[in-house]
Amino acid sequence: MKKILYFVFTLFVLVFWSSCREDFDFSPSTGNLEFSKDTVYLDTVFTNIGSSTYNLKVYNRSNDDIVIPTLRLGQGEASNYRLNVDGMAGKEFQNIELLAKDSMYVFIETTIDIEALAASDNQFLYTDVIEFDSGSNYQKVDLVTLVKDAVFIYPSKDANGVIETLAFDVDGDGTPDQTEIQGRFLENDELTFTNEKPYVIYGYAAVNEGETLTMEAGARVHFHANSGLLITNTASLQINGALSTDQDILENEVIIQGDRLEPLYEDIPGQWGTIWLYSGSTNNSIDFATIKNATVGVLTEGNQNDANKLNITNSKIYNSSNFGILARASAITGENLVINNSGQSSFAGTFGGTYNFTHCTIANYWDSSFRQFPSVFLNNYLLDENENATPNVLDANFNNCIIYGNDNPEIILDENDGADFGFKFTNCLIRFQDNNNNFPGDNYNLSNSELYDNCIFNSDPDFKLPFENDLRIGEDSGANNLGNDLYDFFAAQVPVDILNTNRTTSPDLGAYQHIVFEED
Repeated sequence: MKKILYFVFTLFVLVFWSSCREDFDFSPSTGNLEFSKDTVYLDTVFTNIGSSTYNLKVYNRSNDDIVIPTLRLGQGEASNYRLNVDGMAGKEFQNIELLAKDSMYVFIETTIDIEALAASDNQFLYTDVIEFDSGSNYQKVDLVTLVKDAVFIYPSKDANGVIETLAFDVDGDGTPDQTEIQGRFLENDELTFTNEKPYVIYGYAAVNEGETLTMEAGARVHFHANSGLLITNTASLQINGALSTDQDILENEVIIQGDRLEPLYEDIPGQWGTIWLYSGSTNNSIDFATIKNATVGVLTEGNQNDANKLNITNSKIYNSSNFGILARASAITGENLVINNSGQSSFAGTFGGTYNFTHCTIANYWDSSFRQFPSVFLNNYLLDENENATPNVLDANFNNCIIYGNDNPEIILDENDGADFGFKFTNCLIRFQDNNNNFPGDNYNLSNSELYDNCIFNSDPDFKLPFENDLRIGEDSGANNLGNDLYDFFAAQVPVDILNTNRTTSPDLGAYQHIVFEED
């Protein structure tokens, strides 16, 4: 019992002594702080849009507990940067304690109005410094941000802060229906997107009936979360990109992506909604475009007998969290089209429709989660809420295409016998191997030349870096040099590949002619 009382008494003394201690003998900083970086680059931001949060780590390598007399932004309260130190936000801090052999974080953000800065050619390099101490102990870390001007398109808000929503003919009765889709219709002077400034869109930018939205070569379009384009009945979308000389900069392509410009977001799927070609929209064309990081890259509905519903050529669709292209009883002509890395299918032709793809690479190397669907999924019916099927005619043709991915099989044909289920793969390289006979039926009879004419199965396409969306093929590809009358017929229709390489002499399958890969 005495031992227990002695232990309790000793513990009490220790706790009481430590709680009463008023200082830990902190010494002033002597200018020997070390930093995780000497310059913090806050990646490109649009004017008046807040950046991500960046961090700087500050180290006290000495054996002494120190106090930093001042930590501040060089421009003080006028700075467009914001700091957070030890959970406190501000632009200047005093007497910051840092234990021996310890470190602390300084968090940095910015929001910059480019119009408040000096005149510039649509972009401005904004800088400041974080200053530590002064006099002979002065140290600093530079801050650098590239600010871009942009054209902002967003819906209005009423006096109660309610965001404007779209009203358009949803049910086809000729009268507008109010929806819950946040957005607004583009004005007449907004119907041409140029390459002078990027466009940043909040909500859905809609094109009214009978009008056309044109995107010129080199245009850059950025969508905020849950935003996109809506092309309504009788309206049109014309994306008029052009071949670029620099395949890194893609100066002439139209690039459509999210509005986060930091490298961290470069390839993150699902950052924005979709390009929605609503039923009744027509004369839609996409040429030399890169569409990436959407939920659905392109959603096209209706008009399955309209040859001009959607023509998409020389374009790439990457990193869609659901579908690269989702078509519902629609019509598409695709040439030199590349689709990859989709959370479900890269191309899904559902509820029937009319689809013709020539020299396309439709792949899926999605590795962010389990995916339920193959690269290409076709069906000819629609289920209602009671699981009742409404069938519709399907006519799908794939010519000189590569259909591949990191799963097997990479085509699924889901037929309802209530309507025609027409499809044909001609001169295609396809990943399909059914060792366990999981796919019985005539549709999967790979030896039937009426359905699979001169096709190759399960041969390595030799993609350069498929998980990084580089689907150029190498000299060992199973899709190479397959020139004969069958291949040449379709190659003549699309005589150059997506990079403008001639393919009429010895055509390769897919969107790219093969190259010799350089050794790393």
